[in-house]
Amino acid sequence: MAGYARAERTLLADLLLEVGPEAPTMCAGWTARDLAAHLVVRERRPDAAVGVLVPPLAGHGEHVRRAKASRPYEEVVREVRTPPWWSPVSNPVTDELFNTVEFFIHHEDVRRARPDWEPRVLDRGEQAAIWKALKVTARLALRRLGRPIRVEAPGFGVFQAGDGEPATVLTGEPGELTLFLSGRQRVARVDLTGDESIRTARLSM
Repeated sequence: MAGYARAERTLLADLLLEVGPEAPTMCAGWTARDLAAHLVVRERRPDAAVGVLVPPLAGHGEHVRRAKASRPYEEVVREVRTPPWWSPVSNPVTDELFNTVEFFIHHEDVRRARPDWEPRVLDRGEQAAIWKALKVTARLALRRLGRPIRVEAPGFGVFQAGDGEPATVLTGEPGELTLFLSGRQRVARVDLTGDESIRTARLSM
């Protein structure tokens, strides 16, 4: 594997070791240990990962994640760093599509739970890759809010979810917009005009 997904994976694994297993993250209720276990289960246990999409199976997925989290932390981080040779989300065909954004978000989940963080400067290629994925996933998430919302990333493009005059306009870099629209509004550097209620809405891509 190569590219931005691999780079974000490596940076996240390095940071997980640096902060230690009990470090907080932006994922409510999860420590670094919990987040690392989630990433391993997502790649290596599709029977458990499917619980994210199929609520009746969520209990099984949580049981598997907790079992993984109970393993030695360094072992779990090693599995984060070194993905399986093949999985539905980690293979030469799907790696960049599924993992660039996934590992970017979770890298920032660890970074931005620490004091005195600052946004990273991402190169244009990575921002473009994130924007490409965001245009697909965010439309579905925003339509659930039931009002038109316009998303603008200067230099990359514009899209709108819903018809009519937008009630809210979000403007920012692709990475920051991705964090905002995945439920990390509190730490995302995004400008907002119009209806402010989206700042506290329950968002998930």
